[in-house]
Amino acid sequence: MKQRTLKKSYSFHGKGLHTGVFSNMIINPASVGTGIKFFRTDIGVEIPALAQNVHNTARCTVISIGDASVSTIEHVMSALTGLGVDNALIEIDNIEAPILDGSALCYVEAISADGLLEQEAERVYAELPEAVEIRDEKSGGYVRVEPADHLSVDVTVDFNSRVLGVQEVHWDESVDYSREIAPCRTFVFFHELQFLASQGLVKGGDVDNAIVVVENPVDEATVDRMAEIFGQPKLSITPEGYLSNITLNFPDECGRHKLLDILGDMRLAGAYLKAHITAYKPGHTINTAAAKAVQKLI
Repeated sequence: MKQRTLKKSYSFHGKGLHTGVFSNMIINPASVGTGIKFFRTDIGVEIPALAQNVHNTARCTVISIGDASVSTIEHVMSALTGLGVDNALIEIDNIEAPILDGSALCYVEAISADGLLEQEAERVYAELPEAVEIRDEKSGGYVRVEPADHLSVDVTVDFNSRVLGVQEVHWDESVDYSREIAPCRTFVFFHELQFLASQGLVKGGDVDNAIVVVENPVDEATVDRMAEIFGQPKLSITPEGYLSNITLNFPDECGRHKLLDILGDMRLAGAYLKAHITAYKPGHTINTAAAKAVQKLI
């Protein structure tokens, strides 16, 4: 397969989920062998989207060089990976990518409308000599990456939640990423919201960009306080156990979003993988640690 880039540039504008800051982001075509790079236009610093540049994984993936960083890159990285983009230069004028609707759909819809440009070079694949596994002893989660002929991912999400249950999701190149994975939005548990707000996070959360799972009983006054965070005059709890700010696109949308995230995080290995990825209770920390481990192997 040949390397591919975009046919033109695409602009996105919005606030970051965690910082609340507004940013302008432009995804541009790039030459053969560029890979995916971010460029902070406000300070003139380029940051390659590689695992060695991961600086923080608290609720999102942050890459940095020196004092320059870009956070919440996983959704755009996932979109480019799912669409088959090898080379792109992403210009951004602030510290966090816009959250948009909380999924990868906005990127996918914009780019898919024009298709991709095939370039005069073969795609570079990462082929593993052996399997690698990263474990989180506290949560019991793990990410295992094994040699294979093509990329496939199996994700199991288990928060010991009566609402979510255990969600198992599969993706390979035969599955339509644009329809089945890209529309799946980020999620948070209701009981986490107050803590996250106290830590100065989710400043950019609103009615359109986050699924809220209500695991434990809450009173109306507490729901009203959360409605203020989401900019809503009134919210309720659905019979299924979600805050009524949005309607699910899929019954297992939360599991699919975790798969969306791991596709973006594992792209930080620096190339398309020929591997089978098995993830149980994945998160940005073990995802990016697995990407680093893959980098070392290849």
